[in-house]
Amino acid sequence: MKFSAVIAAISATAAFAAPGSESSPNNFGAIEKRASFPIPASKGTVTYKAAQKVSGTFDGGLKTYGRGVKCTGQAEGGDKDAVFILANGATLKNAIIGADQIEGVHCQGSCTIQNVWWTAVCEDALSLKGDGNASVIGGGARGASDKVIQHNGLGTVTIDGFTVVDFGKLYRSCGNCKTMGKRSVVVKNVKAYNGKMLTGINSNKGDTSTITGTCATSVKEICTEFQGTTPGNEPKKLRTGASSACKYSTLKAC
Repeated sequence: MKFSAVIAAISATAAFAAPGSESSPNNFGAIEKRASFPIPASKGTVTYKAAQKVSGTFDGGLKTYGRGVKCTGQAEGGDKDAVFILANGATLKNAIIGADQIEGVHCQGSCTIQNVWWTAVCEDALSLKGDGNASVIGGGARGASDKVIQHNGLGTVTIDGFTVVDFGKLYRSCGNCKTMGKRSVVVKNVKAYNGKMLTGINSNKGDTSTITGTCATSVKEICTEFQGTTPGNEPKKLRTGASSACKYSTLKAC
């Protein structure tokens, strides 16, 4: 009887575990990793009444910065709705951008974003408004229904060691800005989970996307080419996949 009871218990355990066997190990791991978005513990909260202008270097001390407002979704805001506005050549580091804001961080030219985390992206996390090269080093963002990084100015954006979770696009070169020209993005050592598109570029304007050392789990498109157009018109999607403009090899799962 005791032996029969043991066999019955083992059978019941196997039956209970069986549904889980339908999920692949990679999918299960992805769920676990998405749940553990590695944002640092906040060391305090700062709420600004107006966008804060930064020149030089601002070290946020890993505090959470916001504006005390509700996200308005994809309604286009402006500089007045940002948390930080970085002057040309400025650096923002060691900061957490809270959910109580609309436009995140704006750069007016060249800028460096180092170890900056967005708890819940609203319209965009980072908008590169002016010409110049930008570096995003470390940090991460989650919950972007559309874009994480919007590139409006001309130049090269380097995204290194960033973590992005539950997103529409990690990077998008503006498809219908008043000034259109070549923009480039370099993505390396990035971890991406549950997104629609890693990078979107306008290949007819000479844009390039170079992706190395990066992993992606449940990301539908790695690099997509669009036909850049003029203000008021929507850019046409051309193709998705590796090409002379979209430079990458097959990405492994994270």
